Amino acid sequence: MIDQTRLDRIMEEAGGIAMAMWPGAGHAPERWKKDDNTPVCAADIAVNAFLREELARLLPAAGWLSEETADAPDRIADGLIWLVDPIDGTRDFLRGRSGWAISVALVSAGRSLLARLQAPARGESWSAEAGKGATRNGAALRVRRRESLVGARVPVDALPKIDRIFTMVDKPNSIALRIAMVAAGEADLVATLRWGYEWDIGAAGLIAREAGAIVTDAFGQPFAYNKRDPRAFGALVTAPGIHAPALAHIKERADRLSAGARPS
Repeated sequence: MIDQTRLDRIMEEAGGIAMAMWPGAGHAPERWKKDDNTPVCAADIAVNAFLREELARLLPAAGWLSEETADAPDRIADGLIWLVDPIDGTRDFLRGRSGWAISVALVSAGRSLLARLQAPARGESWSAEAGKGATRNGAALRVRRRESLVGARVPVDALPKIDRIFTMVDKPNSIALRIAMVAAGEADLVATLRWGYEWDIGAAGLIAREAGAIVTDAFGQPFAYNKRDPRAFGALVTAPGIHAPALAHIKERADRLSAGARPS
């Protein structure tokens, strides 16, 4: 389809650009807040610009949807698009922590075909191709078997009372890395109950699915990408044996929280 070796080099270069601005390596990039009060910094913009140029050269026919680029509605006419989050986990990036990643997926007809996560502060390169499996640093990934919600490992900072059946594990700020943890067998369940965007899920979702996880929104529906409105409510990524009980466990909260005002 495309030169994947070249794609890997592009991801490595993007990681180098980010590392050259990372506070964890002693740098101090310019930072500010977006209109929705979420943080952004010069590294987000620099990586976004680099990827837009290089991925367009790699596959000129593909359109573009990125967290750090104003959305162009005509992208939906492109059956093929790059879905990009230049730095997923900007809060960890700015804190000098390692829980951030560069997320890139190639989407065709609403489905992810290729996925890359570059987490240079962790020395990790994650990869997947639809129907051909997923890897981290070249090693094949497979989810862990689990049949009970009780004790399931969840990457969170704290557990509300209703969720104290779970076991907490380390939580990177990057939702993509949390999802990838399920693929690597380092977590059993990741759930979010808020409005999110396609670029949050596109790459990591394919990596998890190719490793054997079940990947849906908070209502159990599969994700579709390159929609006119690139938002969805929640994500539920689990080992196969616990997806149905996990869906039942979050149902009341998903129904209640999604019924609130949809974000503009």
